[in-house]
Amino acid sequence: MNTKAIAFVLMMGALGNVLFAISYYAGQLAPGVALDFSLLPALIAGFYGGPLIGFVAGILVGILPGIMFGPMGMGSWLGLIGLPFGKSLTGLTAGILAMSLNLGRNKHSSLLTIPATLLAYVPECIYTYAYFEWLLSFFVGVKGGAAIFLYYILPKALAEVIVMSFLMAALMGNKGFNEVLMSLISPTQRRVDVARSTPQ
Repeated sequence: MNTKAIAFVLMMGALGNVLFAISYYAGQLAPGVALDFSLLPALIAGFYGGPLIGFVAGILVGILPGIMFGPMGMGSWLGLIGLPFGKSLTGLTAGILAMSLNLGRNKHSSLLTIPATLLAYVPECIYTYAYFEWLLSFFVGVKGGAAIFLYYILPKALAEVIVMSFLMAALMGNKGFNEVLMSLISPTQRRVDVARSTPQ
């Protein structure tokens, strides 16, 4: 990654942590359960920067959630490692899907972004189930994590991802936003041709 790409990744990581902090302190639905759109910067990084940039941005986005639900929550040290890795899977998958679907080069990019965003979450969803069902039990001794995931976390996460899919579609179709992204990611790093991403 060059200097522009590193700066972009750091900005997306910082934005993700700010969004998490806002949701954690202002968007609580129940104790420990809040509407959280911190994954949006990882999706932006993946769709616009490619798999590597999406993966690294996802790790950075997961730092504050990893602290709050790891050492300061029930996940202990495992949360500090496990939660950032889960978010990095979404950024990585978003980058792979953007390349596979030619998002930004396809005149239907905005519409394709909706299912692409939903699909980008699937690996993290599977991993998060495994994290709560097996990893927490094996490494930390927390039992019954799968029920917490299925009844509390998964419905909320799916609602968040659906909202973010429409936000991503709007961003992908916005000329001004794409021009800003063009200035942040160099042509050699950019996997999506944001210059052509406006609907035709």
